[in-house]
Amino acid sequence: MSPAARREQFIDLGMEMLRDHSLEEVTTEAIADAAGVSRALLFHYFESKQDFHVALAKAQAQVMLERTLPDMSVGDPLEILRASMSEFVDFVYGNAGAYRAILRGSTSADPEFQAVFAQTRATMAQRIFDHGEVLGISVTPLVRMSVHGWLSFVEEVTLAWLADAGGVDREQLLGLITGSLPMLAGVAVSVSGGQ
Repeated sequence: MSPAARREQFIDLGMEMLRDHSLEEVTTEAIADAAGVSRALLFHYFESKQDFHVALAKAQAQVMLERTLPDMSVGDPLEILRASMSEFVDFVYGNAGAYRAILRGSTSADPEFQAVFAQTRATMAQRIFDHGEVLGISVTPLVRMSVHGWLSFVEEVTLAWLADAGGVDREQLLGLITGSLPMLAGVAVSVSGGQ
């Protein structure tokens, strides 16, 4: 197996384990056992357990970004947003343990993990800015601030929904997420005098 393929194998195994286990439970020993290799070989590809966990966070972020890529062929701006957020909700639901652990676990304060979060959020925000015209959003400094706040809102309500939906179903969650962005952007535009 080539070095790139072996590294990818370890990350794939880690991603698979994250579906049913917290990040802390995805140990180097478990990955080495699943791959049928020694733990020492794993450390040939990753400097430490944390380095491996950061690689997993980056891989998860990449999968989520690929799944949520806006489909501009849909046409209707709200449907584009809804389809993208639908993929986000499904991704988070399918990876709930890892999502919670990364945003709320012990790793959430780690600078390397924070860099992964920041880059992921920046990519998602830039998508909105890039497609602002199609979404009916004029991108101003206040709108930029609002979009970043909206992304935090999406994370928070999705975490709350995962923890205890309290009678809120998936469609209601999607409606809240999708409807809140244009409203927030509209308020930002109105507050800034329509600029």
